[in-house]
Order: sequence, then C-alpha cells, then structure tokens
Amino acid sequence: MSRKRHQEGSLKIARGRWIAQWWEAGHRRNKLLGKVSKVTKSQAKDKLAEILAAINTKQDGPSEDWKFGDFVNQVYLPWYRRKWKSSTTACNLDRLEHHLICEFADLTLKSFKASELQDFLDRKALAGLSFSTVDHLRWDMKQIFGMAVVEGYLQKNPAALLFTPNKTLRPVQRVMAWQEVRLLFSVLEARELAICMLATIAGMRPGEIFGLKWRHVNADHIEIEQRLYRGKIDSPKTNQSKRSVALSHGLQSDIARWRSLTGDPGPEAWVFPSETLKTPMSKDNCWRRWIAPRLKSVRLEWVNFQVMRRTHASLMRELEVDPKIVADQLGHSVDVNLNVYTKTALGLRKEALNTFESALRVM
Repeated sequence: MSRKRHQEGSLKIARGRWIAQWWEAGHRRNKLLGKVSKVTKSQAKDKLAEILAAINTKQDGPSEDWKFGDFVNQVYLPWYRRKWKSSTTACNLDRLEHHLICEFADLTLKSFKASELQDFLDRKALAGLSFSTVDHLRWDMKQIFGMAVVEGYLQKNPAALLFTPNKTLRPVQRVMAWQEVRLLFSVLEARELAICMLATIAGMRPGEIFGLKWRHVNADHIEIEQRLYRGKIDSPKTNQSKRSVALSHGLQSDIARWRSLTGDPGPEAWVFPSETLKTPMSKDNCWRRWIAPRLKSVRLEWVNFQVMRRTHASLMRELEVDPKIVADQLGHSVDVNLNVYTKTALGLRKEALNTFESALRVM
C-alpha cells in the first residue's frame, strides 16, 4: 500500500499577522493565528500542526472513495508543483480550477467512467473552447487519474483512452510570405523593427525579446538566459530555450542602430525598456500602441508574434535549411535523439540566417 499523504500547510505574514493556509474538502482554508509581535514562528508552526492533525488523521491512505477535489489539491498538485515552473503552475491551476475542480470536486474517484469523461470533453468542444484548451484538459485528466492508479487510489485509469474531439476549434496556422515579411519590416520604426526582426529572422519568442538586457547581446549572437512572463522575469520556457541565438549581418546592424539611438546604455539596461527605463517594456503595450497600427495600415493585422516565429520556421524550411539548425535556433525539439546528442555550431546557424536575410533582399 502507498504511503499516506499528509499535507503540511503553509504560513504567511499579512499586515503583521500570522496566517495559516491549508486544503480541506477541495478548498483553500485560512486562519488568523496572531500578531507576529506576540506569536513566534515556532509557535505559529505548532498551531498550524494542531489544525492539520485532525485533518490528516481522517486520511486513511489511498482509497477509491477519495473525492476528486481532495485528490487533486492534496495529492496531485503538491507533487507536480515541485516540477512545474511558476508560469506553468499559474496556467495549470487556472485551467484545473475553472474546468475540472468546479465540476468534479465532490465526485469520488471510483465514480468516473470513460464515456462520461469523453462527454465532458465533447461539451467543452461544443462550447467553443480552443483546441489547445480542450487538449490540455484531456491531458490533465489522463495525468490525474494516472497518478491515482500509480499511488493505489484506483485500479485503472478511466481517462486512458480519451481523445480530443474532432469538432474542437482549431486555429488557422497562417504564415507570412516573403513579400509580406518585407512589407512588415518596411512600415516599422527602429525599435519595433528590431523587435520584429528578432521574432521573424532570429525566431525568438516575445518573452525572450522583451526580457533582454544589453549584457545578453553579443556581436553575432544573443544569449537567452531569461524571459519576461506576465510582467515578471522568469527562466527560459524549456531546457532547450536556454541557448545562443545567432544573428544575421543585417540584424546585427539594426540592433546596433537601435542601441545608438538609446544612448549606448550599460550592460544591465533593458534592450527594450519602459518609459521609466527601470523595467522592461510590456509586450502587449508595445504591440497595441506601436506595432498593430502599422500592421493594420498595410493589411497585416492578422500577424502576431506566433505568426512571426512560425514564419521563421516555414521560410527556413523553404530554403531547405537543416531542421536541426532551425530547432536549435528556435529552442525546441526535432526529436529526442538529435537534441540529446547533437548540437549545431553557432557559425552554421549564422550562415543559414545570412542566407535567409539575403533571400529577403533579392526575391
């Protein structure tokens, strides 16, 4: 039999007072323990332990009678939050709370049937949720019930055979043609041009672009060490995302031009700062105020950062550039074997980008 899952709860300080937090019956509970000036941290921990003792004694170990909400909050999330990045945690918690916990919280694990879970996905698809959201919900359920099986709460996984409904809305994966890329670049000012060239020619993610400091920018490449996510600096999205991004000759010149216009800032200055110069520029603010109006003027309002990155991959493929070179430049996988055992030289990717840029100028 698997070990018992006893939650430890947590303590926080708010307005000079100790606040205890824990999960119970699928809901987060809070309790005021006293003022920090009168209650030591050790005493606060003892009080929290007393609260949790009664709850933990009720947990008789793995059982099919556990409620879905309790299992997710007390077993599944404590385990996977140790693995997830903060950005992943925020997205996953929001999706679980709004789609799964709110509907299934009080149902026991043994009550779930595969057909009912598939009906749930069908309803979500008919409600107009995106393919990405419905597909993530399918994966969430498969992972949650899979863990219930591994930990001894269930005999079999009712979500093992779930599939994403064909009726789910799938986004149109548009890319720019060569002439549209040239048109895009022709209507932008120096700062926005550098941003969009980094996205389209260098294939960088928007969070990587707006999270840049000048110390990351070298003569012929950029070191991706961080990204901007929801206004906060975070680590790169994946292990492959932490990489060296090659820069073509023209892109090097445009970045140097932008740097000269900013007064040759120091290494810790943001490459694309906000008006205060103390924080990085907001991606959404930049797009709404400075890029989108220019794109609309030339009927490219359908273009976004995802389109630019997808365009990079598509046009590089059209030029028959080695897919491994493209994958290393973008910071994602071709397949496990190549990514584990093979790395392309920075010089090869620089040569490929120069070919890409030259094609833009002559076609």
